[in-house]
Amino acid sequence: MPATAYVNGRYLPLAGARLPVEDRGTQFADAVYEVVAMFGGRPLDWEAHCWRLRRGLAALFIEGAPSDAALGRIAQTLWRRSRLADGLLYIQVSRGTARRDHGFPEGVRPNLVMTARPFDFRKRLAQQQGGVAVVSLPDQRWKRCDLKTTGLLGAVLAKAEARRLGAFEAMFHLEDGTVTEGASTNMWLVTPSGTLVTHPLSAKILPGVMRDTVLRLAREAQFAVAERPFTLDEARAAPELFLTSTTGPLLPVTRLDDAPVGTGKPGPAATRLATLLWAEIARQTGWTP
Repeated sequence: MPATAYVNGRYLPLAGARLPVEDRGTQFADAVYEVVAMFGGRPLDWEAHCWRLRRGLAALFIEGAPSDAALGRIAQTLWRRSRLADGLLYIQVSRGTARRDHGFPEGVRPNLVMTARPFDFRKRLAQQQGGVAVVSLPDQRWKRCDLKTTGLLGAVLAKAEARRLGAFEAMFHLEDGTVTEGASTNMWLVTPSGTLVTHPLSAKILPGVMRDTVLRLAREAQFAVAERPFTLDEARAAPELFLTSTTGPLLPVTRLDDAPVGTGKPGPAATRLATLLWAEIARQTGWTP
């Protein structure tokens, strides 16, 4: 089936979806978005995605977006019309359409866009078994990386460089060597003693929905967990690295820049956590790989 879209009350093929030229999301990246994994037509971590969307809207002072319940009804209708089973639901809310001016316009309503696209999550199984490569790059993004806005140029350039170098993802680091996150993922390391480490929540990283889910599963499984900054040197010396994201959902990192991570194969911690995560997906949606 062709990709399907919803734009301000209309359901239509993605190829025919349109927004006005002066949409503030287009001209100023004055918009927030979410990407929700759909398994068998059921969303994963829906409430968490709605919470993060509301947080971003509040931080940008965007008012008038539909309620969570209304968004849920639109999403269900869109997915049903798309006739998809598994895939990705994209939600974007901009401040609205107004004459181009930096200041907030008055009397405008948000523009709401949703799209439904197929995505084969089963292809991640091979990547989990073999691992992926990551390259380290300076973090040159703006200082509110905790907001999931459409201002993604820094991440776009990093992804392009990673792919040019034959890697799956970029690992951002600050000038002092502190690792923040990936271009579209959260980064984790496993210490020699087996502790899972990931950057604490702050303006420097996105509060990843999958990050939160993996933290919960890890603690339930009695992993030692530390939410603290770690350095690029620590990452290079770690026996295991892995990344998490909605589309990942968890992938071992077996190569960082020009060197293998640990043994160069997925380690036991990432392997176990991936198994726990697939079980959580099955619990929420009934889907199994």
